[in-house]
Formats: sequence, structure tokens, C-alpha cells
Amino acid sequence: MSDSTKEPWLQWLALATVVLAVCASIASLKAGSYSTKATLTTTDENNQWAYFQAKSIKQHTCEVQRDLLTYYRSEARTATAQQNLDKLLARCGQDIARYDQEKNEIKAGAEKRAKDEDVFKRKGASMSLAVMLLQIAIMLSSVSALLKRSWLWGAGLAVGLTGLVYMVNAFALVR
Repeated sequence: MSDSTKEPWLQWLALATVVLAVCASIASLKAGSYSTKATLTTTDENNQWAYFQAKSIKQHTCEVQRDLLTYYRSEARTATAQQNLDKLLARCGQDIARYDQEKNEIKAGAEKRAKDEDVFKRKGASMSLAVMLLQIAIMLSSVSALLKRSWLWGAGLAVGLTGLVYMVNAFALVR
């Protein structure tokens, strides 16, 4: 008789090990994908904050210009000069309001990206832990087959199921 006839649990062990290996491969790919997404989202978030700072600097420049124009307006001696300065002051006020609105939109976008980054990091961490547990389960299954100790396979299955829970958890995390 062959060994597999004497010990049929070895066939189940082989099948379970293949399933664990496939799941480990999928989890590994997804962990890398989430890591990449987190990095790209971080870069995009940083770009948004830099853009926010650029708008803040432009807004501050307009505010300084407005203050100077307000002073020049108070010193203007002719009606024409006052009218011209009033037009410039009005345009400065519009620019300041526009920059303020743009900054609020940019800030909202950057904060959304920060939340997305956090989700990608949590998903990546969960997938990485799943990969580790699935690899340990595969190792325990291999040792179990070599030593022909079914209790080691049981331990491997328990570790593998824990890894699968982390894998499913990563997929289930809401974005």
C-alpha cells in the first residue's frame, strides 16, 4: 500500500497547503498594492498641502498689497487717483476672497487623501499580517508532512485560518 492510502489525511494536507499558498500569494500582492496606494496617496496629500501653502502666500501678498493701497488711497489727492485705487482695492478684495475659497477646497481634498491613506495603511498592515500567518501555516503543514504528525497540521490550519481572517478583514475595511 502507498503512504497516502495508509494516511489519507496527507492528501487533505496537500490540498490545504495549496489553498494556503494561493491565499498567501493573493495577500502578498494585495499588501504590496495597498502599500503603493498609501505611498501615492501620501505624495498626493503632500502636493495638496504645498498647493495650499502657495495659495496662502498669494493671499498674504494680496493682503499686504491691499494694506498698501488702503494707505495710498488715504493719501490720494485727486478723485481720479482715488477711483483708480478703489478699483485696485476691489480687485484685491476679490482675489483675497477667491484664495480663501480655493484654500478651503484644497484643504478638504488634502484631508480626504489623509483619510484614504490611513485606510490603505490599515489594509496593508492587515494583509501583511495575513501573509506572515499564511506562510507560517504553510511551514507547519510542510513539517507535518515530513514528520507525519497530524497535530502539527492542525496547528498549521489554525494559524492559516487566523491569516485568512486578517485577509478577509483587509478586504472588508471600508474605504
